[in-house]
Amino acid sequence: MIKKKVKDLKISATLKMNEIAKELESQGKEIFKFGFGQSPFKVPEDVVLELKKNSYQNMYLPVQGLKELRNSIATNITKNKNYTYKAENVLIGPGTKELMFLLQILFDGDILLPTPSWVSYEPQATLGENKVHWIETRREKNWFPTCADIEKIILKNKKKKYLLFLNSPNNPSGQICNNLEEISNLVKKYNILVLSDEIYSELTFEKNYSSISNLCPERTIISNGLSKWCGAGGWRLGYFIIPNELKNLRDSLKVLASETFSSVSAPIQYAAIAAYENDHTDYLNSSRNILKTIGEYVYENLKSNKVLVNKPQGGFYIMPEFVDKKFKNSEEMCSDLLKSTGVAILPGSEFGFSKKKLIARLSFTDFNGEKFMENLPNNEKIDQNIINKYAPKIVEGTKRLKDWVESN
Repeated sequence: MIKKKVKDLKISATLKMNEIAKELESQGKEIFKFGFGQSPFKVPEDVVLELKKNSYQNMYLPVQGLKELRNSIATNITKNKNYTYKAENVLIGPGTKELMFLLQILFDGDILLPTPSWVSYEPQATLGENKVHWIETRREKNWFPTCADIEKIILKNKKKKYLLFLNSPNNPSGQICNNLEEISNLVKKYNILVLSDEIYSELTFEKNYSSISNLCPERTIISNGLSKWCGAGGWRLGYFIIPNELKNLRDSLKVLASETFSSVSAPIQYAAIAAYENDHTDYLNSSRNILKTIGEYVYENLKSNKVLVNKPQGGFYIMPEFVDKKFKNSEEMCSDLLKSTGVAILPGSEFGFSKKKLIARLSFTDFNGEKFMENLPNNEKIDQNIINKYAPKIVEGTKRLKDWVESN
């Protein structure tokens, strides 16, 4: 009755962990929710106001999305790209996850996934009946593949079509890809299609964001949305930007969209115009300042000869490897941590690592971002007292994790 490829899949690890944490909390247990990557900040007030004003909008909108919104996104994205995008290049979806799924359904070729990669890329490839090639990466290379790593796979069958997923800043590692130019040269050499997942691009900590679309725009699909930078994960609005050179692919995605989600919620689309047209510089500066400081706090408290970890460079995540722990696999390790301390993190095996590798993803978002932001003027230096006051669960959860590491 149920197809094997569906029957063999598990519920998304991030959503499952969030449900487990909520269930344990309902039983009166103190849980430190370091497993679920949701923005801790509220949606900007002007965007919320637009949603309220447009709540009466009840008509189906065009499959590709509201033209005014697509214009706003195209104008916004063109400012920082070496390509002039227009409304026709933009496809609005109910979150980028759905659009990525449709892309995997229509793509006829193999999928290239760096290890580690976001939890849903591989299951979606399975549903799309696409073969996945995991690309080995290394900590000292920011957990991104080198050209040699990618080319090694391609040379086994150069006749194949390949789709490379590139997510920077990365979920789960929190790292930024710093070898985009050499990867872009490989993309051009072998005519690789790239899905540039830029959902955390506005949350880069140290410098202006760099996109591979600036180097090979004609082969790059840009994926982004409201969920991370705008605190609107539950609103479910994402978009693809697809260059003119990939018009056939764009047209096919529109067909699939018409037969699946039809169109994205009208009130949400009208509200999103404000997100892309209004000035949110102060909101973003505060978000980055807080997340950078919290991420570095967790990093400084965890790094040791027992915990190998890179300092986060963007987004919500840090990826510690526990070198002295005596567990069979990362799932067993994370289960023990949750039972022993109440700290919930996700096993690295969910992101493409071997189960035996005792590595995990930690999301440092378990704090009230609204209160934190309201009580912190823009770019004010955040000291330990402020962290203690506005991110107490980060402080206590990190302490429990550190004590757990030292106890063995």
